[in-house]
Amino acid sequence: MYDYIRGAVDRLTPAEAVIEAGGVGYSLNISLQTYASIGSSETVKLYTHFIVREDAQILYGFYSLAEREVFRALIGVSGVGGNTARMILSTFSSDEVRTIISTGQADVLKSVKGLGIKTAQKIIVELRDKLGVLPGGDAQLPMQAAGGESFAEALSALMMLGFAKPASEKVLRALVKEQPQAQVEELIRMTMRTGEAAIEVMKVLDEANTSVYGNPSPHTVNVHIRKGPFIIVSGHDLKDLEMLLQQTEGTGINIYTHGEMLPSHGYEGLKKYPHLVGNFGGAWQDQQKQFDGIPGCILMTTNCLMRPRESYKDRIYSTNVVGWEGVKYIPKKPDGTKDFSEIIRHSLELGGFTQDVEPHEILVGFGHHATLSYADKIVQAVESGKLRHFFLIGGCDGARPGRNYYTDFAQLVPKDCMILTLACGKYRFNKMDFGEVAGLPRLLDIGQCNDVYSAIRIATALADAFNTDVNGLPLSLIISWYEQKAVADLLALLSLGIRNIYLGPELPAFLSPNVLQYLVDTFHLRKITNPEDDIKTCLKQNVQA
Repeated sequence: MYDYIRGAVDRLTPAEAVIEAGGVGYSLNISLQTYASIGSSETVKLYTHFIVREDAQILYGFYSLAEREVFRALIGVSGVGGNTARMILSTFSSDEVRTIISTGQADVLKSVKGLGIKTAQKIIVELRDKLGVLPGGDAQLPMQAAGGESFAEALSALMMLGFAKPASEKVLRALVKEQPQAQVEELIRMTMRTGEAAIEVMKVLDEANTSVYGNPSPHTVNVHIRKGPFIIVSGHDLKDLEMLLQQTEGTGINIYTHGEMLPSHGYEGLKKYPHLVGNFGGAWQDQQKQFDGIPGCILMTTNCLMRPRESYKDRIYSTNVVGWEGVKYIPKKPDGTKDFSEIIRHSLELGGFTQDVEPHEILVGFGHHATLSYADKIVQAVESGKLRHFFLIGGCDGARPGRNYYTDFAQLVPKDCMILTLACGKYRFNKMDFGEVAGLPRLLDIGQCNDVYSAIRIATALADAFNTDVNGLPLSLIISWYEQKAVADLLALLSLGIRNIYLGPELPAFLSPNVLQYLVDTFHLRKITNPEDDIKTCLKQNVQA
């Protein structure tokens, strides 16, 4: 009846696409494969298959003709309906389905949710001669002999996670050689240690920062400017900030933090410097307009440097591992120190801001040590009903549309709930006044993106206090996404078995259909929808389910 539909993407979820064409909104059931292919496209062409049943009329959509061809072949097998075929194509790509069927890998095919071994075998028998492997396709059988059924099941699971089969087989064979009796769960656990490693790395960084500068404590920070020459310090490196503060003492230069350096104001070893006067600007993606023509210098200590505009390219400096063509670089000397004299002279020559702006202060410094000092008060507030729920709203920020979701979400959080935040995503709302709940600030700034470790420490400690696990807490994680090291943050949370994480506005690029399906099934990972509905779901949700 319909061959394809071309139109604007009105609504998109992992299971449904609503395409507006000719003033009509068409609802199409889609696979995760098609969902990932559509991505952030505003318009799309989907090939269709229309099924009419006694109780329903269902329209399926496919990003490619190849996917539709495989879908039609699958539903031609007795006992395989549209939803089952869609689940298969959400677990494997079209080419992978062809390879699995043509090579008779029933053990791999049965890994699809809801598909038993008999149905998998039936699909292979009926379609083996109908769906051939595409030229250049990988028709190699899994090396089941290396570890028997456990090996095959572990390989299947890793392929669902998006790992390449040759690499997975190599690793698994090495593990099986060392532990020939290992079960599936053990094999997967041994190959999925990235999240655990991320936690350990963040723990080391936390210990390094706190051992040198002390544990962060609550501290008010002025986010408006002061009269006088200045240097803005951006990035993440506290050591670079400390060296600059030492070398600018007594010079009359004001030091401002920017972006992820904001949490620096909570450390005793840094906030003791009186010329660390405040924070300038917001998140990294706004730096071009915020740095445009300012009468001072900028020091970039780590990543998050955007291409400098000509209006300030001559007054921006880089150090550590960050740089840009034409930008002056400050190296490390053999003894580990850095000479910031050039940027200091330059800032004095520029003169700085000519007048003060009335201060506006925000509160920072609620790392795990500071927050847990209020643990008894928090527990009492929850048990008395004064504090209903915790929302961790944090993560990266970006310039693309859709990130106003997090501002709207924070503003809609009920007054009897507390907001925890970290990373540069907090700049969407951290200058707003959220007041108090149960005598505590409603907004607690935990710190930088690597301070996910602090969030984990806080959550696990509260879980112990309530005699439950993290998933049993009245806690929802609303994470804003932008790749890079945020991958490690997400894997760290997943390694702890934390479920019901809300992720958006775009899903990470590494979440292929197979990976996404695994995370949805295993961790109940959710893509954000709209603030109103998501808040309602969080508050009603039985997170232990």
